[in-house]
Amino acid sequence: MVLMKKKWQRRHIVEAVIKSVMQFSLVVVAGALGLILWTIISRGLPALSWDMVTKIPEGGYYMGKGGGILNAILGSLYLAAGGTFLAMVFSVPIAMYLKTYLGESKWGNYVRLSLDVLWGIPSIVYGAFGFTVMIALGMRASLLAGIIILALIELPIMTRAMDEVIRRMPVDLEHAALALGSTKFEVALRVVTRQMLPGITTAILLGFGRGIGDAASVLFTAGYTDRIPTSLMRPTASLPLAVFFQLGSPYPEVQQRGYAAALILTVIVLVISLGSRWLSSRLNKYTIK
Repeated sequence: MVLMKKKWQRRHIVEAVIKSVMQFSLVVVAGALGLILWTIISRGLPALSWDMVTKIPEGGYYMGKGGGILNAILGSLYLAAGGTFLAMVFSVPIAMYLKTYLGESKWGNYVRLSLDVLWGIPSIVYGAFGFTVMIALGMRASLLAGIIILALIELPIMTRAMDEVIRRMPVDLEHAALALGSTKFEVALRVVTRQMLPGITTAILLGFGRGIGDAASVLFTAGYTDRIPTSLMRPTASLPLAVFFQLGSPYPEVQQRGYAAALILTVIVLVISLGSRWLSSRLNKYTIK
């Protein structure tokens, strides 16, 4: 009886310690997020103006004179949208093939491991790889090169996110469709896609969020310019690089504009996150639990 009481006390002590650690971790993460947001808002909001989001840099902009970062805002949207679309074209079929034809086989697990490795590669490595290929092909920094390299970065993220969602689909739905005479392709197209549409949408928006916030890869491939790109073969600016260049300026006015650019980027990512949650909740109404 005494032994059981001691075990019971030990369990409660361990539970209390683990609970305290979890609560402390939550406070640290929430505090770090709050500190980041407070820094960006407090320093960036005073410098934020209508000109910043509607004008391109004018002469002497990086010395504190007039202009804005419309080129970087549009450039980031072009890069992220193009890279996300290109990655989606390949990631959806790959995820469907993993579910429908490979499943939990040896080759399926090998493909998933390869995607996980690609996911973990730093974006600077992708940028260096893209830069090497561009030199070999005689290409210059351009919007197209930035889109391609962002698609490579987003591809493993989107594919693995879709794969994890698809693997949670009720097996009975697939078996029922096969029992009715459907082929595996028809099951993937009409059953899996419709049932997993909320998760697939979330994966696509997750890839978009990663693409719009990446700086290292586009620095080598998309370059930077104060103009709005008029073709795929011209260089383009991006918000992460605009933040980097402005915060590195010795002029306090330009540094404040860097925080304002970071605030704009944060708002865009926040809108994407909230939009993905809203869209997923709407689409979940049409799925079978």
